[in-house]
Amino acid sequence: MEMLHLRYFVAVAEELNFSAAARRLHMAASPLSQRIKDLEHELGQKLFDRSTHHVTLTVAGTALLPIAREVLEQVNSIPWRLREAAKPQRSTVFLGMPAGVHPDLRDRVTALAERVRERFELKRWPGPSPDLVDAVLDGRLALTLARMPVTDPALEAVPAMSERLGAVVPADQFTGRDSVSLAELSGFAYIASPEDSTPAYFEQLDRQLMSLGIKKRLKLAKTGYSGVSEIISSGLAFSISMLDEASPMHLYRLENVAVLPFTDFRPELETNLLWRRDRGDSGDLAELVAAAREIFAEPLTN
Repeated sequence: MEMLHLRYFVAVAEELNFSAAARRLHMAASPLSQRIKDLEHELGQKLFDRSTHHVTLTVAGTALLPIAREVLEQVNSIPWRLREAAKPQRSTVFLGMPAGVHPDLRDRVTALAERVRERFELKRWPGPSPDLVDAVLDGRLALTLARMPVTDPALEAVPAMSERLGAVVPADQFTGRDSVSLAELSGFAYIASPEDSTPAYFEQLDRQLMSLGIKKRLKLAKTGYSGVSEIISSGLAFSISMLDEASPMHLYRLENVAVLPFTDFRPELETNLLWRRDRGDSGDLAELVAAAREIFAEPLTN
């Protein structure tokens, strides 16, 4: 029995008309009728009752129809089943996300997840940049966004975003102002971001501010960004954070807190996308890294 015999049988059984079935199969009615007779002979069962004006299924034909349909469906599904079986298995991988990632950068992570979804299920994992970098190095994370600088030679990176920073100041002491100079802040204490989330960049920034005349320091223990904002709101200190109001860091601002650009200082925070070099272009993350290179080809700025 050939697969074509079953196709011919199903067409006639569904049309109950040899001429209509022949048109559907793009063949003449006479050879179609002969193929059905060949099938009946091979099965030893009459499948159709034929008359001049009517074609009906016999009991055997009625029983064969669902079997034939199932066989044809199985055969028709072979190409896509083979593709599914042959393609690489989908893996779950994690991408590190430091605090305060800009929405535009988050959009790129979402685009990356969509680009690689056939091969990878990309999930986000939060944490401070140093911890996320360590997790990439020991293999717990596939990729991470991290605040620069990170200089480990085992890592490869693409620039992801450059964010201009401003002075976070008590608003009531700078009413009507659209900028501020370092000299105007020399009487305030500088308070850094919480220690558990402060990247190396802010340590460099602290030293730079010291050299530029900002001598006073205020450190808080066991508090987060909301605690820093509380101290600034009370007029005791200033800090430095993302200038763009779209940054989620602005969610920590209290009522008496403003973020102003500097007139004589231009700090910028760089964020890169990092992965382990040996897992990249020729490693197990080659496909993921290739997609990341395309999506992060042009670094964002604000």
